[in-house]
Amino acid sequence: MHILLAGVWLGGVIFTTVVVSPALKTMEWDEAERVGVRSVIGRHYARVGGVNLSLLLVFALLDGSAAGFGSLFYVEYALLLVLFGLVAAHGAYFGRKLTGLAGAERKAGSPDVAASFAEQRRALQRASSKVSALDVVVSVVIMVLAINA
Repeated sequence: MHILLAGVWLGGVIFTTVVVSPALKTMEWDEAERVGVRSVIGRHYARVGGVNLSLLLVFALLDGSAAGFGSLFYVEYALLLVLFGLVAAHGAYFGRKLTGLAGAERKAGSPDVAASFAEQRRALQRASSKVSALDVVVSVVIMVLAINA
C-alpha cells in the first residue's frame, strides 16, 4: 500500500503539472479567468490529494514500524513533512492569494490598477511554479524511497 499510495500521489502531481496546467494555458481565457478555473480544480484535487497524502503517511509509518524504522524511512518521513508543508503553502497561501489578485484585477477601476494587480499575480505565479517544481522533486524522491525502503 505504501508504494501504491506514493505512486498515486506522484501520478497526480505529475498529471496536474504536465497535463492540467499546460491545458489551461491553451484556453482562450484571460489570465485572471484561468486563475479562477485553476483554483476550482485545486480545491477539488485537494480533497482527493489530501486523503492520498494522509494515507501515504500512515502506511509509510506502518511500513517503517514493520521493518524496524531504518534510515530510509526517517528520510522519507522528513520529506513527507516537507511535502505536507509545500502542499499547505501552495493551497493556503498561493492559491488564495492568486485568486484574490485575479479577482482584484478583474474588478479594477482603471487599466493601471489592473496592470498592477496583474504584475503582482504574475510574480506570485512564478513563485508558485517553483513550489510546484519542488513538490514534484520531493514526490519523486519519496517514491524512490518507498520502493527501496
